[in-house]
Amino acid sequence: MIDSLFNSFASDTTLTLQQALLTFGIAILLGGIISWTYMKTQQGFSPSFTLTMMVLPTIVAIIILLIGSNIARAFSLAGAFSIIRFRSAPGDSKDISYVLFSMAAGLACGVGAYGYAALFTLGLCGLMFVLKGLRFGAVKSPVKTLKITIPESLGYEEAFDEVFRKFKVDYELKRVRTTELGSLYEVMYAIKLPPGADQKELLDAVRTRNGNLDITLTMSPVTQEY
Repeated sequence: MIDSLFNSFASDTTLTLQQALLTFGIAILLGGIISWTYMKTQQGFSPSFTLTMMVLPTIVAIIILLIGSNIARAFSLAGAFSIIRFRSAPGDSKDISYVLFSMAAGLACGVGAYGYAALFTLGLCGLMFVLKGLRFGAVKSPVKTLKITIPESLGYEEAFDEVFRKFKVDYELKRVRTTELGSLYEVMYAIKLPPGADQKELLDAVRTRNGNLDITLTMSPVTQEY
């Protein structure tokens, strides 16, 4: 019984209703597990992407079932899918790994290797939770962007060195530009705050130095404008 779950139907040329329903149900179940794992391990996830993770294994499994061992069907489906153009916002590498994960689960279901599909799905989902718990690859001190407007009478090169040293801030001056027809300067720093640093006290110290002009602290800049 257990061994039969790890056998493949790839050699079968006929598709039965029982086999199709079993493949369909297991693919939906594995897609739900993958989607739930993604929601629990990813912050700021997109609802449309979680839905994609839910149905992608089923779609791949159906395609594999329809192809079977028929080479003509394989070439026909390859030609049909080659005319499809996908347009979406680029995601990060973690999203791409989940897409490949879902496709692999659907492929395993499509060839009838239900035991391997369930085994690898549960194993990889468990690995995702372990990596999240260990914060593997996470940046302990994320880089923040600090934009400060200063009057032209204040030298921008060393204007805030004393403040940064007081709060033990690791900083680097990235850009300087003039505003208000040259009457003001806008300086931009890439900074790393030490653990437990009080951001409000830092900004208050900067305000007393720049004459209470505009200050912008970006917590997690997506792109750096240098």
